[in-house]
Amino acid sequence: MPKTRNATRESLEHQVQSALKWLKSHSTKATLDGMARYALPSDKALGVAYRDIKALGKRLGRNHELAAALWDTGVYEARMVASMVDDPALVTPAQMDRWGKDFDNWGICDTMCFNLFDRTPHAWVKVTQWSSSKHEFVKRTAFALLWSLSVHDKRAGNELFVQGLALIERAADDERNFVKKAVNMALRAIGKRNRALNAAAAAVARRLACSPNATARWVGKDALGELTSPSVMRRLALRADV
Repeated sequence: MPKTRNATRESLEHQVQSALKWLKSHSTKATLDGMARYALPSDKALGVAYRDIKALGKRLGRNHELAAALWDTGVYEARMVASMVDDPALVTPAQMDRWGKDFDNWGICDTMCFNLFDRTPHAWVKVTQWSSSKHEFVKRTAFALLWSLSVHDKRAGNELFVQGLALIERAADDERNFVKKAVNMALRAIGKRNRALNAAAAAVARRLACSPNATARWVGKDALGELTSPSVMRRLALRADV
């Protein structure tokens, strides 16, 4: 048995090193230099374009153990790949908390939400839990996850999103850049889901737009412009849902 475990560990390490080698072979200085323009830290990055990261993730396929090992490397692109190869059914709340505490940029936060976290059975609980976090990127994750669920969770009823709107309204005065932008995107995404939620989101946006707090006013006014735009109104009018 020990030999089997050792062989498994060696195989896993080989896969990690092969993935890192592949990523390094697809890295460019131009990509690395360009990350700073998008507020992405490059001290733990190689400089690999997202399309190549995605290609590696597809090539590797689902592998929960490999995802954990890739995450543990601390390399930005390897962690992005981890979001693509992990199995949502095997992700635990503890893992989500542990990884979330390591988030240090919006890129890994949003990618993890859209590729993995929103497919786990714990997503909605984490939205509520993380929405009051003092950690900037954990709090951002709450609203990036709500944004992602608005797009991907086709089975969720309106009530969950109405509860999400309450969390948005409560957090709209957080002036930290990466939090307020995620709050804004979640508000806009919920309001584009169907006509009933558009009305509810627009009502929240109007209240925020009249807030004495500058950050909340920005969140409300910016969202309201899209939520009441002719293009969104036309799109929602064509849907059968309400």
